[in-house]
Amino acid sequence: MHAENHAHAPSRARLVASAAALALALTLGHAPATAQARGDLPDFAELVERVGPAVVNIRTSEKVKAAEGRGEMNEQMQEFLRRFGIPVPNPRRGAPDDDGPMRRGVGSGFILSADGYVMTNAHVVQGADEVIVTLTDKRELKARIIGADQRSDVAVVKVEATGLPVVKVGDSTKARVGEWVMAIGSPFGLENTVTAGIISAKQRDTGDLLPLIQTDVAINPGNSGGPLVNLRGEVIGINSQIYSQSGGYMGIAFAIPIDEAVRVADQLRAGGRVVRGYLGVLPDDITKEVAEAIGLGKPQGALIRSVVAGSPAEKAGVEGGDVVTKVDGKVVDKAADLRRLVAAVKPGAKTTLTVFRRGAYKDLKVTLAEDERSKAVGTAADKDPAPAATPSAALGLQVSELADAQRKELKLKSGVRVDAATGAAARAGLREGDLILAVDNVEVAGVKAFQAQIAKADKAKVINLMVRRDDVVSFVLLKPAR
Repeated sequence: MHAENHAHAPSRARLVASAAALALALTLGHAPATAQARGDLPDFAELVERVGPAVVNIRTSEKVKAAEGRGEMNEQMQEFLRRFGIPVPNPRRGAPDDDGPMRRGVGSGFILSADGYVMTNAHVVQGADEVIVTLTDKRELKARIIGADQRSDVAVVKVEATGLPVVKVGDSTKARVGEWVMAIGSPFGLENTVTAGIISAKQRDTGDLLPLIQTDVAINPGNSGGPLVNLRGEVIGINSQIYSQSGGYMGIAFAIPIDEAVRVADQLRAGGRVVRGYLGVLPDDITKEVAEAIGLGKPQGALIRSVVAGSPAEKAGVEGGDVVTKVDGKVVDKAADLRRLVAAVKPGAKTTLTVFRRGAYKDLKVTLAEDERSKAVGTAADKDPAPAATPSAALGLQVSELADAQRKELKLKSGVRVDAATGAAARAGLREGDLILAVDNVEVAGVKAFQAQIAKADKAKVINLMVRRDDVVSFVLLKPAR
């Protein structure tokens, strides 16, 4: 009897262990009511019911030659390629001309106000002749572009309607890494698709001006412009980019923080464009070795590589080799912080820069100017250039001079900077920040020479541009629309 009890002891132990494992499994994932009560796993259904009605599908179209519209890849993939600066192939060049509309974009957005203001990404509506917003009740409304800011990738469009459902805007600064979030959008045109995940990181420097929120929420072409929502049903970001080596979703997505997006949207609604401050320096991150060598200690601040002649920085006494550590008391950790803090200051305002120079800190007073790059792009007038447009405007190009300091820093003898690329220029893969060095094998010393060379180019043929992006030089073939 005693021996028999011993023989059965392991079996009872296994049963107890199995029961404990089952109870744990039920607690973690197979008992929804208990899990939700404890907050282990969220219930997204209620969030979708609350937020979903204010999320819209956005379709855009652009009038182009039929030769450029037939036989191409589907519109969702075109939107994806354009977002990452990849030229869209055109296998039907030379086909007979036949004017007609071509769908060139699918994206998402969300309603900010009951009277029809909708926020989305600038790249969703860039270059569009027509924007159609589809509501969850299947109504299709024609929208007009109020403004689109390419540098932040934020746009606002307006539909004529009243009593629309709206989203609740949250505070993205309070978002925490590891927090559950949800996305609603139209991936590949599949409207009202819901995906969920967590915040993977914050303050990712993948944008020009904005530190982005990184998530593992499934985002695909067509999700662009849709909301990133927290468990309180508040929008904390705009889904904007993905990181991919395959062309598809790979578990890393990025969203524009809603706090920054709302500031941009308010300016777009007020004046159709965004006004930013301009300092006139070329900043760079500072390494640990350099920081220790100059007596700064930790590698914190923006190292000034060069100062633009005649700029606010030069007038204030900023010098090459200075390390900017604060702007109006706000800490500058890296070069991107300096760009963002300066951009956020209203032009004409007096700003205090704290710089580290030759072993000591010094405060410099500077009056910022307006950043001309923001003035040149992003308004609703982009589709209707003034009658006195430059030769390059017909190609969708806006360019500006390179300052002497920039030429010296970049070791360039010639070239112009691309401030905006729409239409034919955008389709060829050009984007803001590119440097055009030559047109049809002829170097262009500046804007005047560039416009003259474009004017002389044979509009019936492809225009050959030598372009530098970062440190890479390539040739871009620009085909004017006929």
